[in-house]
Amino acid sequence: MKALILAAGLGTRLLPYTEHTPKPLFPLGGRPLIDIIIKGLEASGCESIIINTHHLHNRIIDFINSCKYSIPVITRHEPVILGTAGAIKNVSDFWNNKPFIVINSDIFTDIDLREVYSFHIRHGHPATLVLTDCEEFNNVPVDDDNFILGFDKNTDPFLGLETINDISLESRHRDKKRFAFTGIQVLSPEVLDYIPANKFSHSIDVYRQMLACGKKIYSYLPPKHSWNDLGTPERYKEAAIGELTPGAFKAAFPDCNCEDVRISELKGDGSDRKWFRLTSKNNSLIMADHGIRRTLSTNETDSFIAIGKHLYAKGLPVPGIILHDSFSGIVFLQDLGDIKLQNIIIDSVNRSEILSWYKEAIGILAELSLAGKKGFDTSWTYQSPYYNTDLILEKECKYFTDSFLRGYLNKKIDFEEFKNEFVKIASRAMEHQITGFMHRDMQSRNIMVKDGKMYFIDFQGGRIGPLQYDLASLLIDPYVSLPSGMRLELLDYCAGMISAAIGIDADKFSLCFKYCSIARNFQILGAFGHLSRVKGKTFFEQYIPAAITTLKESFRQLERNEFPKLKALIDNLL
Repeated sequence: MKALILAAGLGTRLLPYTEHTPKPLFPLGGRPLIDIIIKGLEASGCESIIINTHHLHNRIIDFINSCKYSIPVITRHEPVILGTAGAIKNVSDFWNNKPFIVINSDIFTDIDLREVYSFHIRHGHPATLVLTDCEEFNNVPVDDDNFILGFDKNTDPFLGLETINDISLESRHRDKKRFAFTGIQVLSPEVLDYIPANKFSHSIDVYRQMLACGKKIYSYLPPKHSWNDLGTPERYKEAAIGELTPGAFKAAFPDCNCEDVRISELKGDGSDRKWFRLTSKNNSLIMADHGIRRTLSTNETDSFIAIGKHLYAKGLPVPGIILHDSFSGIVFLQDLGDIKLQNIIIDSVNRSEILSWYKEAIGILAELSLAGKKGFDTSWTYQSPYYNTDLILEKECKYFTDSFLRGYLNKKIDFEEFKNEFVKIASRAMEHQITGFMHRDMQSRNIMVKDGKMYFIDFQGGRIGPLQYDLASLLIDPYVSLPSGMRLELLDYCAGMISAAIGIDADKFSLCFKYCSIARNFQILGAFGHLSRVKGKTFFEQYIPAAITTLKESFRQLERNEFPKLKALIDNLL
């Protein structure tokens, strides 16, 4: 038995993801799809495999050359795509006088290929198409003996076929059983006689010609099986989750026979990620869906995984990462429940209790900064490795003017008019910093509380930067709106704690904090404006007044003649 894997397609249904990775190399459970197919053919008794390639063919060739299979696996490049039938004819020199298997490279199935091949040998007809019942693709009519009658209009995309305009054919078969082509077929050598050489041709044209000549095309309907077309992002993501979930539960709960996993979507936040809780019996995990990889460079998923593992290995309170696949963007995490620090603070009326929670959070923050910096690899970051003045100007000051003042308030504000004052703020925010690992979004909604213990989440934007920035994020957090007196008390507490630990000038520490607070406030308002107007997440609008209040308070603490243009602007914000 020999086999051809059809892998020359452009993967247009999977754009933009196939711009950098051909779909045969999309992974499932950590293995490229084409590797899964090759291993399946090996196990079925296949003696050699040929793969036709076109789009990003070197990526496929490099992968095949890096593997060691028990049977020969070769590739045949098509400079110009030949179509599904043309590809079969193009490797005529590969075939012997025995029937051969042709299989699409974008399917995931447990169909027994050995049995399919044996079935074809037994019935003696020139072609066997493996069919399945999938309502979305059920366009192949068969008679009571499971012989294929034709191919309806809007034929299954697996055949790579164009729409057929033979309405009478569709009408003639309207009452017949219909199934979907799986992308698996077994052909006898005589089929090659119906395929033109050195010419683009579709399989359906060949099969229609054979039917017209009185040849019969048999269908094989496998017994209980699983099958998935991975030709669209939705179907690929579905298959990826299905493959990863059992392994995630096994890794997290080794002694649990986790079956019937229930998936419920959780309420999202400011990012485009989706969150789910997966439950089986009394066990649960959190699944973060970052989206399929859009670039080969370091992305948000990569940073989330690398930084999360680094912090966890340091013994810092972050959720354990159970299992992950950076290509599909799926990450399984320890379930920390639903209680955020925000919930606790809003529900509390006891000042000393609030102070106690925040002092504990500040202690963990300081440990996160100082311990997290040790061994931190800046290549893990996907935005920028360091917090610096350029970032403050672009991602905070300009974000504030463009997304909040112009985008949200519709003010005719020119960033350049205030640039000199923004530069001064950015420069001072970097002075006297305690450099460490910077979380970048340290606020009450990113601190989970489980069994009385705090855990920090959403660390994927982490980088090297001032501890004071994370402290500012925590204390001016508009989700809880701490009173200014409490913020000052907690600032003094943190300065004293850091001074006792590593010996710092508390006044200089507080001065850096002051300008970091302004920079962070700019970022907050820019984000709220963007999320409300561009993303349509109007939920965040309710926190804009609190963010404006803290920004005004920060500017009132500055010298009277400092930043006259920005002060005038901010004093007039509603």
